[in-house]
Amino acid sequence: MKKEHDAMGKAIADFYKGRRDGKLRVLSPMFEEDEIPLKTLFRSFREMPKIEQNALKMSKGRILDVGAGSGCHSLWLQEKGFDVTAIDISPYSIETMKERGIVNVKEQDFFTLEEKYDTILMLMNGIGIVGTLDKLPDFFKHIDKILAQDGQLLCDSSDLCYLYEDEDGIIELPYDDKYYGELEYTMCYDDVKGEPFPWLYIDADTLRFHAEAYGFKMEIIKRGDHYDYLARISRVRN
Repeated sequence: MKKEHDAMGKAIADFYKGRRDGKLRVLSPMFEEDEIPLKTLFRSFREMPKIEQNALKMSKGRILDVGAGSGCHSLWLQEKGFDVTAIDISPYSIETMKERGIVNVKEQDFFTLEEKYDTILMLMNGIGIVGTLDKLPDFFKHIDKILAQDGQLLCDSSDLCYLYEDEDGIIELPYDDKYYGELEYTMCYDDVKGEPFPWLYIDADTLRFHAEAYGFKMEIIKRGDHYDYLARISRVRN
């Protein structure tokens, strides 16, 4: 990612350096404009949702933190003595994580990794980088390549079905060819505007179906308060 398009990374870098008035705006053709509170990207373990706390406590072995952002998850794991590698495609985020003292930081696309890991973390809906359902086959093939034999992938996501719930509590999903959890976003911060990118919110049943189709099993570890959940994906043992 080029710095001139790195809106989230620039916001993270500015906040870390003391600027508190910046606004990280999220644009989507599907929804009204939203804003990400930058303080939440620097939250401590105690400030994290239970789902994220559970994932960090379950982490073991050689750990990969995908889309690490400001590095809040990697920093906690490193302080606990774990061997953790933080990756992100944001150059500003990489610089910030290094300044925060995270030892193993790489500016790298997840799908170009070659090394194996015992735990792969994809938190804050990190599995969203898959983008669309039709990319899941490539995703699981890559997981098979970089996940250690007895390793685990821990990811959280949300089922966006609640967006289609009426006042009587009845959910009617749209009937079209596009999966309802496929969105498109653009990040903006000051005069920095990112390029549009696809993002996937996947319901648990759909994630389980695709995981099993590629030789993995998926377990729900914890459910959140609003259609969100933490999943553990691992190989099926013979």
